[in-house]
Amino acid sequence: MKVVIIEDEGAAAENLKLMLSEIDTSIIVDKVIDTVAGAITYFSEINDIELAFFDIHLADGISFEIFNQQQINIPIIFTTAYDEFAIKAFKVNSIDYLLKPIDEEELSEAIHKFKKDKKIQKIDEQFQQVLQIIQSEKKTYKTTYLFQKRDTLVPVKVEDIAYFIIEVGIVKAISFNNKEYIIDKKLEDIENELDPSQFFRANRQFIVNRKAIKHLELYFNGKLIINIEPKPSEKIVVSKAKAPQLKDWMN
Repeated sequence: MKVVIIEDEGAAAENLKLMLSEIDTSIIVDKVIDTVAGAITYFSEINDIELAFFDIHLADGISFEIFNQQQINIPIIFTTAYDEFAIKAFKVNSIDYLLKPIDEEELSEAIHKFKKDKKIQKIDEQFQQVLQIIQSEKKTYKTTYLFQKRDTLVPVKVEDIAYFIIEVGIVKAISFNNKEYIIDKKLEDIENELDPSQFFRANRQFIVNRKAIKHLELYFNGKLIINIEPKPSEKIVVSKAKAPQLKDWMN
């Protein structure tokens, strides 16, 4: 069975290919495409693809734009990191999806469902409905935090924060001019409030601003060290599993 993967994250595409080969050795990935333009060209040509995996966000736009220019006559499984509201829309409209990071068991179930019922879904209207939801529900990100300094509340722009760190259970924001602010939030909650194109969760201790990163350093066992300014009191080590994601993000 031939499949095509429409995905702009190299690590995510490679991970999906690996899981597919482990689930079913007869699955052949014909091509990995990372742009809307590339997918439009691909589907304009004759091919024998039976199933397609579509990420929503591609390098040059949203994958739903492909369907405005090409008729896709094969079943689709979406891979998405979208929020619960959008996911509910996929369920209502009977469009298969896999929430990132993809779970191998869920992927296996989706493949099984496809093999059991290969009927081509009539999804043109459904695409339009979900596209409208996605466009109307664009997430807004935090732009300012209000920190308390003694009896004063100090507003600090997110863009002026070099990194967030948790030390001995206390979460702190460190600005580019090396000022320290204590914040009464979990690091996980802060991560969800920040623009993921500008901030990266390096590990359990650090969230770093892209602008603070000076360079990456190769570390043992495939790990990476993020070197930033201002320099923190300890190394920012990124695990081997997360290193490809960091490099993709930096690109």
